Amino acid sequence: MRAVTLAAPDDFEGWRSAARALAIADIPPDRVAWQVAGEEQDLFAQAADAAPPTATARSRALTVPQQFIDLARSAVCHRNPERFALLYTALWRIQRDPGIAHDRANPLMKQIDELAKSVRRDSHKMRAFVRFREIEDDDDDGQERFVAWFEPEHHIVRSNAQFFVDRFANMRWSILTPELSIHWDGSTLSEGPGAAKADAPPDDAIEDVWKSYYKSIFNPARVKIGAMTKEMPRKYWQNMPETALIPGLIAGAQARESGMIATARQVRLAPGSNRAAAWAALRDEALRCTRCPLHACATQTVFGEGPVDAQLVFVGEQPGDQEDLAGHPFVGPAGQLFDRALAEAGIDCATTYVTNAVKHFKFVARGKRRIHQSPTVGEIDACRWWLDEERALIAPHVTVALGASAARALFARPMPVGESRGRPHALPDGSAAWITVHPSYLLRLPDDERAAAYAEFVDDLAMVAAQIG
Repeated sequence: MRAVTLAAPDDFEGWRSAARALAIADIPPDRVAWQVAGEEQDLFAQAADAAPPTATARSRALTVPQQFIDLARSAVCHRNPERFALLYTALWRIQRDPGIAHDRANPLMKQIDELAKSVRRDSHKMRAFVRFREIEDDDDDGQERFVAWFEPEHHIVRSNAQFFVDRFANMRWSILTPELSIHWDGSTLSEGPGAAKADAPPDDAIEDVWKSYYKSIFNPARVKIGAMTKEMPRKYWQNMPETALIPGLIAGAQARESGMIATARQVRLAPGSNRAAAWAALRDEALRCTRCPLHACATQTVFGEGPVDAQLVFVGEQPGDQEDLAGHPFVGPAGQLFDRALAEAGIDCATTYVTNAVKHFKFVARGKRRIHQSPTVGEIDACRWWLDEERALIAPHVTVALGASAARALFARPMPVGESRGRPHALPDGSAAWITVHPSYLLRLPDDERAAAYAEFVDDLAMVAAQIG
């Protein structure tokens, strides 16, 4: 048994040099014990010869895909004590079957790939969650110095040092970890022994400014707790000043939303209540909606409009370009076609309430044009709260879904338009819903198909009109 002792837990170059010599000399993986200086040694392994292993008749030039080298460079930093042996075993097998290097279904390569992925995730967290704090320096040069504390899962400190040098080249800083510390003085990077968390400084004055900024940009309404803790595990929170604010910000958002719901329903349900006032309060809240990312690019929230005691409510997909700019639903080309179809079906548009499943315009910019994009299921679900509140306040006898997105918003599940149109469907509140196409669908049809499709659309609306008398 040959013992190979590496200089450090992340000594990739040491492993690479030794593995190359061993593979050329045709030394089987089960005859090599990999060790790290300063760690517990294999008592049954013999020290490797000072000279390289003797080549055999099978010796040949060693060829290794760059893909495997890159994979090994990451996997070496993992804390798994078998990582060096796994990598040498893979190298040994690749010499006999080169295809293994590209076969991620191979159990050995899959295991190494998982090691590398875990290391990359840990590196991402180090780069994202390290927070420097200013300390008082005993030097007389008057320069500021900053210190950060981090607890990595793997041996990633050296491999990430250059990232911090490049990013904070003009600062003097130290990153302390339990096993290794790195220091940058503005020109030279050096290493030191591990440290304890108590060696890192407490909060500094700069953090008050950072907390104020973070609080101002934090959007509690968009927080998904599960996703956040997956990407930012709570173990790192104690080292990050802004995370101390998160519980209170989230609680404040939840309390604000609960209070708004209670107020709106109290106004709506109280004896002699003013539904118009309740609707206005609901609309004002919607104008500040940040439930999904669409609000960031849209011009404004486009809320529903019409009599708040309407017997008939129409639900479209989302505002278009013109609706987004005007702040009113159904004012573009599709809205004009819709108004004409309503008149032909015998429905007075002034007596109907029109709204959308999604209240913000979703688009992709192409030059000066904004091209409509259909909302995702997540965006529809995020906006359903507003639609439910609109309908609960108005209490219509009939609701008409114009298109699949609107149907999804009403029923919280897919409702194919072709299979569902032409007949009523029961909603949970006991009222009826009808499903038909969206007017914009008709505008996209070829001229030779549009007339027949438009006539069918008018027929759907006429059936709805018959339901409300």
